[in-house]
Amino acid sequence: MPPRWEHFEHEADVGVRGFGATPAEAFEQAALALTAVITDPSLLAEREAVDFDCAAENLDELLFAFLNAVVYETSTRALLFGRYEVQIDGTHLLARAWGEAVDRERHRPAVEVKAATFCELGLRRDDDGSWRAQCVVDV
Repeated sequence: MPPRWEHFEHEADVGVRGFGATPAEAFEQAALALTAVITDPSLLAEREAVDFDCAAENLDELLFAFLNAVVYETSTRALLFGRYEVQIDGTHLLARAWGEAVDRERHRPAVEVKAATFCELGLRRDDDGSWRAQCVVDV
């Protein structure tokens, strides 16, 4: 199964979900789903790179930490990311994201993501062997 992302409904907020052959690939796709809450990731050029370094007690909390780091960088740098590369070693994550400054006319941001939440947070292996990383984000 190729890596992919999707959204799922959750009351007033939005669920983000990434699928991949590895946990790292699922995290990359979940981060793309987070970007897609705001704008179409395919509209984004790779003009700037940002590095991430996160650690947590377990992989679920690592996903939470990573997505919140993406939200923080998006907010403080006014950047949107269209590509992610993630490496996971135990419960430590190193990642790089590429993107560009928000252009309101071209990107037409739909909403602002305020935070990843613990709601429906989890990394699971599906029956087909792929990994699913998901949580609800506060918009």
